[in-house]
Formats: sequence, C-alpha cells, structure tokens
Amino acid sequence: MIEKRRSKIQGWGVYATQPITKNTRVTYYAGEKIGNKESLKREIRYLKKGHIWCFKLNSRSVIDAGVGGNIARFINHSCTPNCYIHIVGDTIWIRASRNIRKGEELTYNYNTDGEASIPCRCRPGCPNKL
Repeated sequence: MIEKRRSKIQGWGVYATQPITKNTRVTYYAGEKIGNKESLKREIRYLKKGHIWCFKLNSRSVIDAGVGGNIARFINHSCTPNCYIHIVGDTIWIRASRNIRKGEELTYNYNTDGEASIPCRCRPGCPNKL
C-alpha cells in the first residue's frame, strides 16, 4: 500500500502505491519505547542532524524510530496533512484523514511540543517551525 522514495518536501518520503480510503490504518510508528528523560538526550542528537525521530506516546513514554523504526519514520510533516495520528494503547497508528490518490506523498502534522528548531518545508515559504 505504501513505499519509501525521494521526497520533494524533505529527504525521503512515503508514497501511496494504490488509492487509500479515508480513515484507513496506513501503518504504525515503530521503534524503541523509552522514557521522556532518555528521549530528551536523543532528541538533541537527532535535531542537530535535522531529524525528529522521537514520537511522544504519552506523558511518560516515547517511541524512538531511530532505533528499530519502520517506514513510518519517513512520513514527512505537513501543516495541511492527508493523514492523522491515532494512539491506541502503546501503538501509534497513522491513518488517512481523507482519500489519498495513488502516487501521493503521505504527510501528518508532527505537533511537536519541544523547542522549534527545524524549519517547516511542507510548502515554499511556510513560516512554521517544527
């Protein structure tokens, strides 16, 4: 249903290989489950390289896709995304927020809560930071 390839937004991206209907579970965000304290240390390293791999699962836990992650870590941010996040227990699902065409790049809003240090590249001139 999806594949990784070069993105016009940033580096690698994830694309639909077939039409995806609204609300479909596209994939889940895999990685090592760690505590918030450890996540803060790792995020500093990742941000220096321009990446965000740590995804907050809840108030105590984070999924670090930099360790054991899957294709979901290559889904780029967009301020006008075609996917959304649905957390069920310890699983972070990426779901289609609308019908997605074959060949379309998948995106979701990262909704970061840390310090904004990476410029948003979802469209030319976007003033937001991640």
